[in-house]
Amino acid sequence: MLLYPKPLRVLKAISSESMQTDPGSINTEDEVLAEPDVPGLWSKESYQPHQVPKEDMERKPVGGSKMEKDILARTMERLRSGVIQKQVVSGREFKGRPFNSKPEVIHFKDFDIGKVYKKKITLINATYTINYCKLVGVEENLKDFIHIDFDPPGPMSAGMSCEVLVTFKPMINKDLEGNVSFLAQTGGFSVPLKCSTKKCSLSLDTELIDFGSYVVGETTSRMITLTNVGGLGTKFKFLLDSELYEMDDSQPIVKISSLFNCEDKTLYEKLISSYSEQQLEVNEFSSMDLLSQKESEKQLDDAEVTTAAVSAMTMPPSEEQAEITLGEVREGEIGPFSSIKVPIIFTPIIPGEVQNKFKVVFKDPQSPTLYFRATGTAIDVPVWVPRATVDLKICMYDRLYQDSITVHTRSKAALRLKFEVCKELRGHIELLPETGYIQAQSTYSVQLKFLPRQSLPEDARKYFDPASRVLEAPMTIRVADQIKPVRFTVQAIVTTSDLEINPSEINFGYCTIYEAIRTEIRLSNLSLLPQEFGFVGLPKYIDIQPNDGFGTILPLETLRLDLIFQPIKAREYKFELICKSEINRCFKLSCQAIGVHPPLELSHYQIKFSATSLYDTSVSTLYVINSHVSMNKLIHSLPRIGSEEASPVGPTSFEFLLPPKSPITISPSVGTVLPGKRCLVQVAFQPVLPQDKIFEEAIQLLGKETETKTKETGQKKELWKQSLSMVRVHNRERLTRTSTTQSTELQRPEVNVSSIEFQAAQATLSKAFQGKFERFVIPCVVASGDIKDRKTTEPLSFSPHNTLYLELWCPAVAPFIVVTSHNGKTVFNFGDIAVGHRSIKKITLQNICNEDLTLGYSVLNPNGPFVRLNPFSKLCSGETQTLVLSFSPRESILAQETLDIITKRGTLSLTLLGTGVASMITCSIEGNTLNMGYVLARESVSTTFKLQNESLLPIKFWVRLESLSKKKAETYQQLPKFLTSREQRTEIVGTQNYNGQSVFSISPVEGLMFPGKAQEFTVTFSPDHESLYFSDLLQVVLFEKKVSHQIFLKGAAREHMMFVEGSDPLDVPVESLAVITAFDPEHKEEAEEIKPILVTLNYVQFDTDTTTPPATRELQVGCIRTTQPSPRKTVEFNLDSVSWLQHKGFSIEPSRGFVERGQTKTINISWVPPADFDPDHPLIVSSLLQLRGDIKETYKVIFVAHVVTEQ
Repeated sequence: MLLYPKPLRVLKAISSESMQTDPGSINTEDEVLAEPDVPGLWSKESYQPHQVPKEDMERKPVGGSKMEKDILARTMERLRSGVIQKQVVSGREFKGRPFNSKPEVIHFKDFDIGKVYKKKITLINATYTINYCKLVGVEENLKDFIHIDFDPPGPMSAGMSCEVLVTFKPMINKDLEGNVSFLAQTGGFSVPLKCSTKKCSLSLDTELIDFGSYVVGETTSRMITLTNVGGLGTKFKFLLDSELYEMDDSQPIVKISSLFNCEDKTLYEKLISSYSEQQLEVNEFSSMDLLSQKESEKQLDDAEVTTAAVSAMTMPPSEEQAEITLGEVREGEIGPFSSIKVPIIFTPIIPGEVQNKFKVVFKDPQSPTLYFRATGTAIDVPVWVPRATVDLKICMYDRLYQDSITVHTRSKAALRLKFEVCKELRGHIELLPETGYIQAQSTYSVQLKFLPRQSLPEDARKYFDPASRVLEAPMTIRVADQIKPVRFTVQAIVTTSDLEINPSEINFGYCTIYEAIRTEIRLSNLSLLPQEFGFVGLPKYIDIQPNDGFGTILPLETLRLDLIFQPIKAREYKFELICKSEINRCFKLSCQAIGVHPPLELSHYQIKFSATSLYDTSVSTLYVINSHVSMNKLIHSLPRIGSEEASPVGPTSFEFLLPPKSPITISPSVGTVLPGKRCLVQVAFQPVLPQDKIFEEAIQLLGKETETKTKETGQKKELWKQSLSMVRVHNRERLTRTSTTQSTELQRPEVNVSSIEFQAAQATLSKAFQGKFERFVIPCVVASGDIKDRKTTEPLSFSPHNTLYLELWCPAVAPFIVVTSHNGKTVFNFGDIAVGHRSIKKITLQNICNEDLTLGYSVLNPNGPFVRLNPFSKLCSGETQTLVLSFSPRESILAQETLDIITKRGTLSLTLLGTGVASMITCSIEGNTLNMGYVLARESVSTTFKLQNESLLPIKFWVRLESLSKKKAETYQQLPKFLTSREQRTEIVGTQNYNGQSVFSISPVEGLMFPGKAQEFTVTFSPDHESLYFSDLLQVVLFEKKVSHQIFLKGAAREHMMFVEGSDPLDVPVESLAVITAFDPEHKEEAEEIKPILVTLNYVQFDTDTTTPPATRELQVGCIRTTQPSPRKTVEFNLDSVSWLQHKGFSIEPSRGFVERGQTKTINISWVPPADFDPDHPLIVSSLLQLRGDIKETYKVIFVAHVVTEQ
């Protein structure tokens, strides 16, 4: 084997160093990349060193002195700092790359010399606002090949883009890297640029070719594929690994002399002469394509220069003929992005294993040599088994596994075969048939049966590994007339099929028929195979989960199963559970329990509360039922414990035992249920925050406030010291002592539940609450008897086996809507509000969850005092809105209502409280009627009454008359009530004055009555003409709405000082406003008018013999008090025909008399039917009544008497 000569390595090193010089120094005869502008500039003959004049040498250097360079650098730095500006938008300063490039890297791949490549990139403004972009340029090593076309677009808004055209014209075959630099208003940035030459990327599809087993003399072949996924083609050659061969360049070595400098040529010539002395065979490749040849020459670097000068070195082939050889195609050229298949031939000569190593070498120096290996086996037996190892995988004990083994023959004659199993495994493995004949050049199948017994580890210790459970059993096929047998191996992993249940026995203990007991069992698979299992034949009172006790268990896996026992009646239980595997193996589990039937039962044993916000309440109801009404076991099952005696029939008591400090409330928690009855129980869940955490948060808040106050006090202290710096020392000491005293006064007050700090801390923790789920199991103990009959010190006896259990699921969540006003309270008390008044409260609500909520409201009592004034239907996330509520009591009432704000995430309950205080006012007038009496026309009379404020609130009042109301005009448009109503004198507003002024007036008309005070009112009656039907309605209005009192005012007016009243009405209560005179006013005194008066008397006659009282009536004769002078001070009255009236049964007392001013006198009239009275005809008699005052008036009194029978 020949080695590389040492001068060749030196040549490589020198070539590498020479390639780092200026590319302009490279000058070859056939490869001229660019012609120089000045011919002969690089030729050795025409180049003469330039002689610099002496006077020019004394001048300053082109770059200037060091100080000038420093001044220039500082000037450029100031200019750049003026160009680059910081960009601040909305208080945020932009930091980062001002423009993004698409694509991020400008990559020219697989380029060709002389061609022009163009790519467009897009620059996108990534800053916050308008920015500018300016091209700075490319690096020095790229300026000869890269040209940038960029038209600055001016100011660019954020997100806007511009395009840049990059043109690449390669002149040398070399990888280039650099950056295209730009300058923006916020700083500079650059876009990476790469230029990659064409390269080879070669690979083989496999590194090992396995021919398998072949008989000596046969020939077979396999194909190996060589693939090039690169953009550069190259020459290749397949060789044995022992051969040494390298590719050389088609150019002579002398051409590389131009790559060296003048000083290095001597060394190069020495290396060449030394290298030429070596006895190497130089094989030149055929001429390549001119374009690909130039491309490869342009890619020459230090390694390429070396390989271009080295020829291939090979070994003479071996004389021995190899069994694995290469095919006819051994070398060639592979193009870019192509593949070539090369055959590998196997011709076995000698029996045994054969292998050979090959390699693939390439002309491209950057492509490494590829290696692969070929193996094969040469056999000379005509009978063989394709599967030397029969793998039965994993097998279970006592299970039959079968497989078919195919035997092949190459013989041209039939052969007799005998199949043998080793002695140790004959009880487990069987080959059928044991003997057979295989025909010429055919196959023969033999049946393999494997039934591993439990004794396999003992029987086949030599072939069985107990640790790994692997069985490797050798099998033999003996061929007639052949000494060497054919052997193959049966391999299997033998595992058990056992399932293990732990524990093997379970005692559930005592369990009521209303509950279930769950226990956990572990099912283990000891096998290496997954097994399906199932618990079959389960009784009704047993349940196994998950999947009802069925499933698949993986190898060596342990499953945890829940065994649930719920008895159906009270008795003792003993049973077995059977678990069957898929191969029908049974595994048993023994269980026992005692069923209990308690004397009481619950309607629900599990309550799942909905997600409840903090300080909200969820309520659920259930019943405690006593269904034990008879000791007859044929009617229903009797309550008992197991097989003990049944519980007696009678009242049974219960008690729920709540855990301490739980958010659960059960009402009633203790009670007695009679037989056949049930008791309603309410279970309330109200999640709250622990008071310890609230106190800790409140103390922290209070500490922060104290620190703030201390700082403020310290600042004031410093100011005092500065202002009093000129005062004497003892004054300063006194000031310091005073400040210290004030600071000690800022002690932290105690935190209690009603303090503001506690409420603020509670609101803060409620907002930060992350949610909590709790599960409670509440025991309910049961005892026979009534709790009312027990003694105070003697508890009822109960059995722990009769205990009932109530399961509660209590999820607590943070409130989705919180009250941010009123320190987060949800109870709002409007206080005492007078009836008719209104109080308003504004409640601020905030949505603290991450989604918008649609609000709904519960319906308030439409007739109640609470009203929502501005209900809003939506509350966005984080939004705060104000809900306005009013309280307007209409009566004296203690009002309480709950306003529920309903969302899909929860409900916020607001409790509204308020007290309506009624305006308690009493009037001094009895009967609500104020009669002003008789008054002379055109005179007035006044009277007073009082209203007393008995309430605790000041009351504002208004007084109004019905005659002055707005409905008066409407009333006048209607018919008089004496025409439309049967009742007489039903008009509230009667006769009014002719002059348009009100007959009645009152003072004051409005005011304020303080609590416990009385208000006096004055009513004045001023008629302007004679009438008996002056009337009006006085209303006392409180708070502009409520009418507390209605007082009926009435009065009469006469032209003269006397009047008679008490008779039956003979006219209508409404008079015309027109004055109609019945006689001449000048002869008024001469014409005497007689006015009729009707007096009706009804004598009631009883059917019994009892004495019947006489019928009675009264007439009042009065004298009006007047301020006008009058000759008479009294009024005289006289009734005629008294004796005749007495004859008719009438009795009149007095019949004559005098009446003083302002006084009235009553004339009593009684009647008893005379003996000759006819009951069918009424008695009608008349008499004259004369009144003498300022004038004389005569009245004709008509007496009408009836006898009526009592009904």
